[in-house]
Amino acid sequence: MTTYTVAFIGLGAMGGQMVRHLIAAGHRLHVYARRPEAAAPYEALGAKRFETPAQAAVDADFVITNVTTTQDVEDVLLGTDGVVHGARAGTICVDHSTISAEATRRMAARLARHEIQLVDAPVSGGPSRAADASLSIMVGAPDVVFARVRPLLSVLGSTITHVGDVGAGQVAKACNQIVQVINIQGIAEAMLFAARNGVDQDKVIEAISQGLAGSRMLDMMGPKMAHRDFSAGIEARLHDKDFSMILEAVADAGLSLPALSLVKRQLSALMENGWGRDDTSSLLRVLEGQQQVH
Repeated sequence: MTTYTVAFIGLGAMGGQMVRHLIAAGHRLHVYARRPEAAAPYEALGAKRFETPAQAAVDADFVITNVTTTQDVEDVLLGTDGVVHGARAGTICVDHSTISAEATRRMAARLARHEIQLVDAPVSGGPSRAADASLSIMVGAPDVVFARVRPLLSVLGSTITHVGDVGAGQVAKACNQIVQVINIQGIAEAMLFAARNGVDQDKVIEAISQGLAGSRMLDMMGPKMAHRDFSAGIEARLHDKDFSMILEAVADAGLSLPALSLVKRQLSALMENGWGRDDTSSLLRVLEGQQQVH
């Protein structure tokens, strides 16, 4: 495979794993993190650390971002020290963050004025699947750009779906979050119902998991709830952030999505209880607290 110079911005639980895979595949990594110490493990593997996103982007063929919010992406790509000030014409920026589709389209238009392409490529699977390079990646890009970026994405994920043009990847990721977190809420309600009826939750999971109620989320979240393991797989604050963003997009589209609205209220209660850095299985604890109130 052809090797490239890749600037990587965002070295958290997901991004750090991605950097390891890219280095192992032979790519030359430029890295930037707000905290210099976060880059140290990757410098030890051969990555070069830079002081700003603009500096990291100099001479890069691709720039990959994996940060938290829409504003974070805009800052690192288009801010005072952003990628746009260092990247050369023809550079492709690949954003793995979960952010606004509409904002993605606006940023793509601004970068295009500098002959820089933006690809939205949000991921699903969490840190565990980032670690074994089996992420699901949802891509928004023109066909010709997708063809160029796919070999790089193949280093990071096992399922790569070209959903459509720029912004389509973020729409697909929003759909993913809607299905995923509403499912978690449903599992929490089922687990509470089983417990209050004096029935073993593990046995309920066993009974329903192979039927039409079966799902990956039930396999993951059911046992966590049954055994009250609220340690974070994916921190609940990230789902809360995503649902806030999705609700804005829903309002802009003139839609009414009642299950989405209900689960957002539950996530807000979770955050108010201080469980944002715990797992989203903590929606069970929210439900339990609401029973005590009523």
